[in-house]
Amino acid sequence: MGLLEKLKSGLRKTQEKLLHELKRIVAGVPKADPATLEELETILLGADFGVHVTNQIVQAVKSEFEEGEGRHASIIEIAKREIEKILLSNEKNWGRNGQLFGPGLYRAVNGPTIVLLVGVNGTGKTTTAAKLAWMIKQSGETAILAACDTFRAAAIEQLKTWAQRVGVDIVSASYGTDPAAVAHDAVMAAKKRNISYVIIDTAGRLHTKHNLMQELQKIRRVVSRQIPDAPHETLLVLDATTGTNALNQAREFNKAVPLTGLVITKLDGTSKGGIVVAIKKELGIPIRFVGVGEQMDDLQPFDAKQFVTALFNE
Repeated sequence: MGLLEKLKSGLRKTQEKLLHELKRIVAGVPKADPATLEELETILLGADFGVHVTNQIVQAVKSEFEEGEGRHASIIEIAKREIEKILLSNEKNWGRNGQLFGPGLYRAVNGPTIVLLVGVNGTGKTTTAAKLAWMIKQSGETAILAACDTFRAAAIEQLKTWAQRVGVDIVSASYGTDPAAVAHDAVMAAKKRNISYVIIDTAGRLHTKHNLMQELQKIRRVVSRQIPDAPHETLLVLDATTGTNALNQAREFNKAVPLTGLVITKLDGTSKGGIVVAIKKELGIPIRFVGVGEQMDDLQPFDAKQFVTALFNE
């Protein structure tokens, strides 16, 4: 199944609810009267597009109809255009001193590329780490996993199982070990074995816990002493089903550890996929990957145009 088909399948819940509601208010000849605009606002907020995205779409609809352009462009077409504009805006090279490696990730010019995964509990960081390793391996590069969630013995065992499944090396330690020490050992192992990528799986932590955020900063400091530009990628893994709370998480994590991108998981389990657009609009952090299922290849590099196509797919 190709990327577009996976996105269509994963976004079905969001798409069905969004299109059903939009079609209801534009049945016949669409009118941008106050009642229609108010309904449009309610629909967009209900799909978790957020206040800023919703305002942009509503204002674009209002403006086009006031100028007489609304005869040629439906409300749905205007919404599609504005969402795509947001997702494609302000794109820049978020990798540091590196080059684009296939879709989604950057590759350091010299030595291993360090990818730090962060997020709250239950977002799917561990499975994301494994799926990234699998993606890297499929492209012909090598990867090593670092089991830095040392607060839960089960997390270490889970990552070991995934490493075996994917067929990549793993560096781990016993329960209670300093996570920064595990990250240090993983980077050392990667340098010694000439491995392309180190993927660091960290413990889930609430974005409101200051001491746990400091621990993430310590991991960053430790790996940067070994490789000055590391971590090259700091990806926040967010659960799409949490809706607007994901935006709060992204905001706070970005303050503690500057993020280079987002991984949005469980898009197939929510009708509120608009949160992807809301986060991009407010924080400007690029969406790197989206999770649209449980299979190994269901973590997909994000493509804005295909996302919008899938979101409004008939």
